[in-house]
Amino acid sequence: MSEQQPVRVQLALDRMTIQEAITMAKQVEQHVDWIEVGTSLIKEFGIESVRQMKQAFPHKIIVADIKTFDNAKYEFELCFEAGADVATVMGAAPDATLELCMQTARRYQGQTMIDLLSVSPDRIQDLERYTDAVLCHHVSKDEQEHNGQKAGQLNRHEAHATSHSNDATPQIAVAGGITLTTLPTILQQSPSVIIVGSAITQAAQPQQAAQQIREQINQFAIPNVNPLASL
Repeated sequence: MSEQQPVRVQLALDRMTIQEAITMAKQVEQHVDWIEVGTSLIKEFGIESVRQMKQAFPHKIIVADIKTFDNAKYEFELCFEAGADVATVMGAAPDATLELCMQTARRYQGQTMIDLLSVSPDRIQDLERYTDAVLCHHVSKDEQEHNGQKAGQLNRHEAHATSHSNDATPQIAVAGGITLTTLPTILQQSPSVIIVGSAITQAAQPQQAAQQIREQINQFAIPNVNPLASL
């Protein structure tokens, strides 16, 4: 039986330079557990963004949000060779891609996060077979900015498709416009990882914002299994 751990806070860093991302992470590192090198950083600055983040934070879990859809072995090897502990793949990718991501992550003693963006409830249930992955319920940036949708507004059958609490099912992450206002609703879904970006990075006082999010999670006090406890 795995040791139970508190909810992890993942800091999402996007649409900034590598140095700006490192500087932001240093401001809030005591209140976050995982540091995400966002898709925009990887696209603009390449895998060097992952390498520099791991060098700056060798004791933090570094998530490479590469959003692999094909060429899985090559892309995941790039991420793990650069120091990532977790890399992401799209849940809508072919099964062959997902299998290769899982195999590559295990070979590097890392972990796969499966992004459930635009994935049907039936597909989510199918993806539960990847019991050592993290399934990420994700409201996209475009959905947030164009439709005003946020992660606390997942429909019920989607939110509960993976709401299990035993060791035979994957761990759950939630991402997409999370704020102090939406956080209580999300915590009721018993996630293992809360992914927060602009509520921290665009706050007037990022350190205070991160602290408030951490305090609210601690007050909710629902224990969760650490997805990387076996690493």
